[in-house]
Amino acid sequence: MQVVEKLIPQSIKNIYHLAQAVPANFWYGFPSKRLKVIGVTGTNGKTTTTQMIAKILEEAGFKIAVASTINFKLGKYEWINKSKFTTLSSWALQKFLKQAVAAGCEYVVLEVSSHSLDQNRAWGVNFDVAVLTNVTREHLDYHKTMEKYAKAKEKLFAMIAKNPKGVGIVNLDSRFANEFLEYPANEKYGYYLEAQSAKRKVQNHNAKLKTIVAKNIQLDIKNTRYEIQDTKYELNLPGEFNIENALAATCVGLSQGIGLEKIAEALGKIKGIPGRMERIGNDRGLEIIVDYAVTPDSLEKLYGLIGKIKEKRESRGSKIIAVFGSCGERDRGKRPIMGKIVAKAADVAIVTNEDPYSEDPVRIINEVFSGVVGQNFSKTLKKSSKPGFSKIEDVNAFRILDRREAIKKALQVARPGDIVVVTGMGAQETMAVGDKMVPWNDPEVIREVLREQE
Repeated sequence: MQVVEKLIPQSIKNIYHLAQAVPANFWYGFPSKRLKVIGVTGTNGKTTTTQMIAKILEEAGFKIAVASTINFKLGKYEWINKSKFTTLSSWALQKFLKQAVAAGCEYVVLEVSSHSLDQNRAWGVNFDVAVLTNVTREHLDYHKTMEKYAKAKEKLFAMIAKNPKGVGIVNLDSRFANEFLEYPANEKYGYYLEAQSAKRKVQNHNAKLKTIVAKNIQLDIKNTRYEIQDTKYELNLPGEFNIENALAATCVGLSQGIGLEKIAEALGKIKGIPGRMERIGNDRGLEIIVDYAVTPDSLEKLYGLIGKIKEKRESRGSKIIAVFGSCGERDRGKRPIMGKIVAKAADVAIVTNEDPYSEDPVRIINEVFSGVVGQNFSKTLKKSSKPGFSKIEDVNAFRILDRREAIKKALQVARPGDIVVVTGMGAQETMAVGDKMVPWNDPEVIREVLREQE
């Protein structure tokens, strides 16, 4: 069945998806027309930005609904997203929007993936606000080129162009920012960090463009501080990338008539996002961090932050111990790149299994591992070269197929003051292995292993 499906051109599949979306909208009565819908697209940061937008709207007194990679929310009722889909199928999406209307919600905040846009799954949704977080390498197995990947995401802004009151919000430091700004909108917002302003090459396509800038940035291990105009912000989330996410959410708030001080108050109440720079408490003196980072760009930004955290650690000689992998049936070209990024930053690199789907997990691990140990060694890696506990000579790197054993190894070698970073799965509740969804949650497994090692 999967072989036959792969032989069908994506363009034909997209016609099928459109044929599903049209009746789904009619069946549920185009529910988005009775809501204000905010769509968030981008390679990285969608989930955090979505949660921030939701918090701002809630604190401003609005009843909201959310559909994100990690959760669904209808007013006070919230549950985990176990589907592994960023954006639901057209029928499920329209049903959710209908439920939001029935629940009395005024706003819906949706994560919108490039796949869903290309496949017409969001057809018929009346988006009021479109947000672009960034465009970095991902899903080239599907889109083939970065230009086609960006074009798929641009469809969200094309939808906004049809709404007389539509709002477009763009990260001005993102690649392809100019292309997204080309689309008409009633209001346009652009945001960036003052420290990055030298990189900006964005043309002001429209006098309506309002720019929001984070200034006087102060980075700490547990939080970040910055200012917008004369308003001070403090996030309980570290890293410049989280400031970017907060700026995107701030632009949404401003576009809906919410003031800067109220936005700052709302963002300050967010204690953390599950699986996003999530710190796992322990009594061993370790800094254990779980993050969803699954792209070269997200890993580079994450380990840039981890490096700064390491510099501020009191114990000298602390190590960075990385546990990571790469998803199956996705862009294979990014795998050695990810391995190289982590190897450059980490003192110990452990490559392991991560949502292989129907692909050979050993091959995935070996392709990531080739970036860790370098091209000369990668030539000796064959498909039959199975991951094990053996340490590669002169390289602090391991291939461990079992993810639990990989985490166990990391915690075994860790000493007080060390930083253990586990990436790729975030707060997901399952791992896709073949045609099965195996129960899995990184934070829970880490806590279980810590208890076993007491």
